[in-house]
This record gives sequence, C-alpha cells and structure tokens, in this order.
Amino acid sequence: MSEGPRFGIEEEYFITDLASRVMVGQPCRGAIQACRDALGEHFAFEMFQGQIEVASPIFTTLGQATDYLAGAREAVSRSLQPYGLSTISVGSHPLADWRTQMPTDKEHFQQIFRNYGHVAHRSVLSGLHVHVEVTAPVDRVQVMNEVLPWTPLLLALSCSSPFWDGADSGFMSFRQTLCDEWPRMGIPPLFAGQHDYDTHIALLMRTGIIKRPSECWWALRPCARFPTLELRMTDACPRLADALTLASLYRLLIAYALEQKLPGASYTPTSRILLEENRWRAKRSGLQGAFLIEGHEQTFSIAQWLEHADQVMGSTAERMQMHDIFDQVREMIAAGTSADRQRKIFRQGLNDRLPTPLALAQVVDHLLQET
Repeated sequence: MSEGPRFGIEEEYFITDLASRVMVGQPCRGAIQACRDALGEHFAFEMFQGQIEVASPIFTTLGQATDYLAGAREAVSRSLQPYGLSTISVGSHPLADWRTQMPTDKEHFQQIFRNYGHVAHRSVLSGLHVHVEVTAPVDRVQVMNEVLPWTPLLLALSCSSPFWDGADSGFMSFRQTLCDEWPRMGIPPLFAGQHDYDTHIALLMRTGIIKRPSECWWALRPCARFPTLELRMTDACPRLADALTLASLYRLLIAYALEQKLPGASYTPTSRILLEENRWRAKRSGLQGAFLIEGHEQTFSIAQWLEHADQVMGSTAERMQMHDIFDQVREMIAAGTSADRQRKIFRQGLNDRLPTPLALAQVVDHLLQET
C-alpha cells in the first residue's frame, strides 16, 4: 500500500497496575522516564500522569506503521515491567477512577484544568488519532467536508469505551458522550472552505476564546502544525490490527476525496444533520446501529453501509493497492468491537457471581492481553 497520501498515527495508553488492574493515578518518575527512553522523540505527555501518548513518525506504507507501532507497544510494555505496570490502549479504562487521577504538571495542561474544571478532570479518555496529508493548493476544509459523513462508520468500528466510573455506561463509546461536554469538540461547524475556517479561528483568537488553533478539538480537523487532516473521533483500539485497519480506511477516504473534482460540494446542512444522527447511533449502539445515508429513505446496517462504501470507493482502493481493505473491515465486523468483547467478558463474570470490581478486573486482563 505505497500509493496514496502520507500519514501518521497517535495512540494513547493508560498505565495500569498489574496487581490491582486499576489505572495508576501517579506513576513514579522512573516509570515515566522509562517510557520516554523507550519511545524517544515520539513520546508525548497526556493530560493525566497515568496516561501517555506515542506520536508516530511519518509513514508512506502500512508495513511501516505496523512495524513501528508494534515495536512501540512492546517497548513501552517492556520498560514498565520492572515497576509492576503495563499499558492498555482503550477508549476508557474499566477500572479508572477519575477522582484519583493526577493532572500532568505542564503549564499547558494545568491551564486546561483551570479553564474547564470537572469537564477536564472527568476526561480520562484515550483516542486513536490519524493524520493524513493534504497539501496545498488543495482546500483541506473542502476535503474534510467530503469525508465527514463517513466518520460515524469509523467510530462504530472503533468503539471501545462501554465502561465508565466502574459501571456499564449503556454506550458503546461513552468516550464520545464525554467529549460532548467540551466546547469545540464533536462535529465541526459547516465551513465553506479553508478561508471560512481560518476566519472563524482568527475570530476565536482575537476575542481570547482560544489561545492557539489547536484548542479546537473537533472530531475531524485541519491540523494546525502539519499539512494534514486529523481524525480524532475514533476510540483507542486494543488490537493493533484494528487500529491499522481504521487508519487505512480513513486514508482511503481522504484519497477518494482528493480524486473528486469539487470535494465537499454535496455536503449541506442536511448532510450535517444526518451526520449528527449517525454519530449518536454509532456511540450508543456501535455495530448494532441503524444508520442513515443521504438520498435513501431506509436505514442501513453497518454491513450494508460498508458495502455502500465499497461501491463508492472500490476503484480508489484498487488504485491504492488496498485490495483487501474492505475484507479486513468485514472481519472486524464479524469479530465485534472491543466494546462488544468487553461486555461479553463482564457479563460472564457477573454470571459467575463475581462482584462488579472483579468482573471488571477480568475485562482489564483481557485488554492487557489484546494490547
């Protein structure tokens, strides 16, 4: 898969105590330093001390991404082992207590906690962020508008955050529900193009609402630092293969948009209304959702939506030498999401008469193994 735009992937990990299975509120400095040494320049702090991020180098092929991220996950796990710790890559940690999580001692993060209070303190969440290159003179926002209606499909496939605050949330991606507590997160407003977007960002900056463009955390956004469109809607994936499949599908969406004569021309206020509805259905029901496709009166299953995507973008996939991408997604659907697997293990634990914390600990064991 060498044809197509360059890309990068950011994964966020929860540091987990192997004895108690809980998310660590304040890891020792030695453990964090070991992670930094393992990842080098690709290590990044996150909002909470018990959470770290790996920001990948730039990739041109899926093989490069596979090798790098598999090595990064293994290196982090190996570096934490002497401390009785490991990591899980998941949208929300089943045994995390947000009340005990310590903010990272960096001014940028401290300012966020001052500005957003409990909204920030409750945001113990991990996402899969994928950057795909869109260079000038192409209008990134018009490309974004072409891709946006497909993003709930990616969310539904990624769902991995059914548990929150020690209980089943009732959502397949409760992470996305918590994201809605923030301003400038979720679906971006309808922008006509890059100029319209830049004008809006400039207004927010002039009025002091934001200090930097990166404080617009929309689920899909033009990156402020790189010439990319950044996908932020998807939950972190325990299985690396799932993360890579989602990154590939998103890269295909961008490549398809770049082939269009007028990307985003069909994205209207009605499109955005359907997008909001599909996002709700994805975060609530995951693969079991019934989705809307503009121009059709009936709802579509996730499998039917994927077949529609194959019909629309199959020729682009062939040109990019992504011959098996849709088969890979079909396999993901057949296996269920991480949220499906977590709930199955949790229910089995309860059926075995385990108390809720021990049933959740079994879920964490499963996530440790998958990660």
